[in-house]
Amino acid sequence: MFDKLEDLIRRYEEIMNELSEPSVASDNDRFRKLMKEQSDIAPLVETYKEYKKNKEVIEESLQILDEESDPELKELAKEELSEARKLDEELSEKLKVLLLPKDPNDDKNVIVEIRAGAGGDEAALFAAEVYRMYVHYAEASRWKVETMDVEEIGIGGMKYVSFMVTGQGAYSRLKYESGVHRVQRVPETESGGRIHTSTITVAVMPEAEEVDVNIDMNDCRFDVFRASGNGGQCVNTTDSAVRLTHIPTGIVISCQDEKSQIKNKDKALKVLRAKLYDLEMSKAHDEEASLRRSQIGTGDRSEKIRTYNFPQGRVTDHRINLTLYKLDKIMNGDIQEIIDACTAADQAEKLTRMQESA
Repeated sequence: MFDKLEDLIRRYEEIMNELSEPSVASDNDRFRKLMKEQSDIAPLVETYKEYKKNKEVIEESLQILDEESDPELKELAKEELSEARKLDEELSEKLKVLLLPKDPNDDKNVIVEIRAGAGGDEAALFAAEVYRMYVHYAEASRWKVETMDVEEIGIGGMKYVSFMVTGQGAYSRLKYESGVHRVQRVPETESGGRIHTSTITVAVMPEAEEVDVNIDMNDCRFDVFRASGNGGQCVNTTDSAVRLTHIPTGIVISCQDEKSQIKNKDKALKVLRAKLYDLEMSKAHDEEASLRRSQIGTGDRSEKIRTYNFPQGRVTDHRINLTLYKLDKIMNGDIQEIIDACTAADQAEKLTRMQESA
């Protein structure tokens, strides 16, 4: 581990030297690549430097305790040693986590799909609320949200909605949201006052670049139609909506958010690329079952991951046995505590597997 860290420090210094060269500053592609590499390894380098400095404090404190006769100095050294040893454990764990293999998709934008499941209109209403929850979370994270397609019902619900979230680290945080979300409450449409259980499914897919997935346009069929639902002056009066069918897989994507047919076509291709990339990732997960287990439920969309119980005001994430009694805040986008807990559980599982295989 320490050999790797020393190599990273040397590489970090090389990058910093290269970035100061005028020839690199004038080469935009080279400059961006170096800045990306520098930002990726900077947390490791900084933590390792702090770790080494703390090791020196431990050695100095032990030396004072061994050689010094002054009782006051010895007492100070004991206190310093105790604090330094505690910090040593924390920094060691932090380094192990930072050294875990990084998910190559973590920095990507995401395409999210929400579908109403069991529960009829109540499921569609809940789907709309979960959509708003993610929009609020994205806005708080200063990310951009673009709606790709939506199928609404008359009472404010959504049978289906897909949207893109653009922002640094969007996939790294939202990937734990894939799965079945269950709601327990008295529906607005229910006059008897009985608690019903409804479900929706959430799919989170990393945006795929053209280099990740090659689409043969001969495999694609495009149909245009007139958009429906809420929109501007042109949305409902021109054939701007696009339906893309990928013939080999049978995947069908509709995009009608934009007034321009070309823009809707471009969005549909982005969604298709993400879906094909997601299919490839799912195959890889199936081939390596241990990886699937280590990902805290990010691979199986049939898995019930979370329950939102309105009468009790609680949200329970079943993968990590976390229950929070702040449902109102969560529905308003305050989901960071859940995401942090899922991330920590995922890292702990990966660390365990890494130690077992060592």
